[in-house]
Amino acid sequence: MNLRYKYWYGLYVLALVGLAGCDDFVKEVEIVDPTAEESGEIFEPVQFVTGVYGRHTDFAFAFSYLGITEIISDNADKGSSPTDTGTDKHLLDGLEHNASTPSIRAMWTQWYKTIGRASLAIEYTEEYEMTNESLRARLIGECKFLRALNYFWLVRSFGEVTLQHVDLVERAPVSEVYAFIEQDLKEAIEVLPLKSEYASSDLGRATQGAAQSLLAKVYLYQEKWQEAADMAQEVINSGEYGLEEDYATLWRASTENGRESVFEIQARGDIIAHGVQQYSQTQGAAGPNGWGWGFNTPSEDLLNAFNEEGDTIRRDATIIFRGETLWDGRQVDPAVQNAMYNEKAYSSANAGNNDTDKNIRVIRFAEVLLIRAEALNELGQSSEAIIPLNDVRDRVNLGAVSTTDQGELRMLIWKERRLELAMEHDRWFDLIRTGQAGDVMRAHGKPFIDGKHELFPIPNDQRIQTPDMTQNPQW
Repeated sequence: MNLRYKYWYGLYVLALVGLAGCDDFVKEVEIVDPTAEESGEIFEPVQFVTGVYGRHTDFAFAFSYLGITEIISDNADKGSSPTDTGTDKHLLDGLEHNASTPSIRAMWTQWYKTIGRASLAIEYTEEYEMTNESLRARLIGECKFLRALNYFWLVRSFGEVTLQHVDLVERAPVSEVYAFIEQDLKEAIEVLPLKSEYASSDLGRATQGAAQSLLAKVYLYQEKWQEAADMAQEVINSGEYGLEEDYATLWRASTENGRESVFEIQARGDIIAHGVQQYSQTQGAAGPNGWGWGFNTPSEDLLNAFNEEGDTIRRDATIIFRGETLWDGRQVDPAVQNAMYNEKAYSSANAGNNDTDKNIRVIRFAEVLLIRAEALNELGQSSEAIIPLNDVRDRVNLGAVSTTDQGELRMLIWKERRLELAMEHDRWFDLIRTGQAGDVMRAHGKPFIDGKHELFPIPNDQRIQTPDMTQNPQW
């Protein structure tokens, strides 16, 4: 075996062990044999990079992720039967989670594993002997985007977190974590192709527009309003994206990677590819003639929010109602267990299969428009802010917003985010970042404690391994 391959193979395995924090990581990672070079096959960096994308098909995104993003919020309830806890979904639904809650630990581990794989892929690609420098730069850019995305998910969930390249124990200040995310995304923007520049075989890879859109969102979370507005405008000006005409089609196979898609997790579950494990199944209708477990059900409060706005288009595209006939002709039995289910998780082709063919939309163009609207309003440019806001509303036949009062418009934009992005895994963090969480959750009888529930606790398992790691306040 070539010494260079011996080195990288050893580094890869050691990194997988060291970054895992649990014994099952090495077992679940499929490692391409570098000795294949001797039989004429090439062990290319692209295999490392593809492996980073593959981390997002893990079962954690099909169940644990639901718990810490939607079930915990006012958008959704645990669902299923009262006695079926979903391991810990009842705890998250009731704001009774703690540092031992499995879903929290699962996502902490998942995101760090992905970051570790991305960092290793970057290092490997930088050192690999290849003549195609454009491809090298692109692959590194893809990994930096994916690393930034996972750090973003971490920092908004846990606050101060460790940066793997700096220290394995000491938690970095939130500002430092965001600075690292921004750096990764800016460097990715410089080298990533436009969406239209990718070959069809590479559809779904990170693009310049994806990095710009995520950076706009990162700026929004830090209240860097001018930067958020400007970066969102860069995406708009690119001409690469637009709103789908029919909102109801956004979560169907026909619009996967379509004009509105900025970045989505590729989850086509055809043989031999591995889709996102059970994403549709966990959220499918349970009971007679059902096709799933019945978790993450839209709440009565979300239904009321749609109805109060007269927003029937987005309501009916987001919620499956007991007894209705779906767009593909499937009849939902009137006797299914729950009154409502998440239509955005519904897969027509393989409904309750273990491997879903449902791509998970991470960033859509509509959100880019709403980021710009919110940022402009916070800058005092309310008359300009209503333009992208009304673009989103016009698609679903809602009347144009005309107020330029900053306070009124702020509330309308926040409401629009809820209705447009309902069940898309952002609601809890929108409540936190806008300071609404305490009032909203307590109004629903949930024991939200200010200064505590804004962040998830650092998992106990992590603190056992690294005793010097501090815990979040009040946990």
